[in-house]
Amino acid sequence: MTIRVLPLLLTLCLTMTLPAMAGVVYENGPINGTIDAWTINFGFVMGDSFTISGGPTTITGVAFGAWVSPGDTVTSVEVSLNSQPYLGGTTYFDEMVNFTQTGCAVNQYGFNVCTETGLFNGPTLLNGTYWMTLQNAATTNGDPVYWDENGGIGCHSPGCPSQTWWNSEGTVPSESFSILGTPGGATPEPGSLVLVGSGVLGLLGLIRRKL
Repeated sequence: MTIRVLPLLLTLCLTMTLPAMAGVVYENGPINGTIDAWTINFGFVMGDSFTISGGPTTITGVAFGAWVSPGDTVTSVEVSLNSQPYLGGTTYFDEMVNFTQTGCAVNQYGFNVCTETGLFNGPTLLNGTYWMTLQNAATTNGDPVYWDENGGIGCHSPGCPSQTWWNSEGTVPSESFSILGTPGGATPEPGSLVLVGSGVLGLLGLIRRKL
């Protein structure tokens, strides 16, 4: 099951705020919120590739864009880190992770498009390409959870945009997400990652002018 929508003149923009102890070691571009979204529960499984390029890096979490029903909240998602797609090769991490939902905004189809951030004690990965897979997402109301598609537009990390796979259709455009971690054992600086374009700022300016 997917949600397919038409492109809009205004891009929905959301801010992905990260905890102070989390550094971004890979990002696949801003949340779009208007193109498409892919189910990651009820038996649907989606994986995206990511690249580590800063030397040995301890993975500490993940943040991704999700579409959820109004009033619903993502509570946990099964996160897997593998050396190959389709949950193949070496499995470095595979656990249910608790997520915090922030920065929600309603898109034109009535879904809340939110930032989902989950922190965990992950593996230390060397430079190379890996795969993150999301599945078995749970919510307070038991509704579907959809991973926001952005096609990797606006990404800046080496190796982006990510390659993808979805167990229902195979290869699809890539999704909005960031891998959090500590590269080379260094302590990351506090801060936040804005996974957005300029649509909301323009919209706010338009609203102010109209008022």
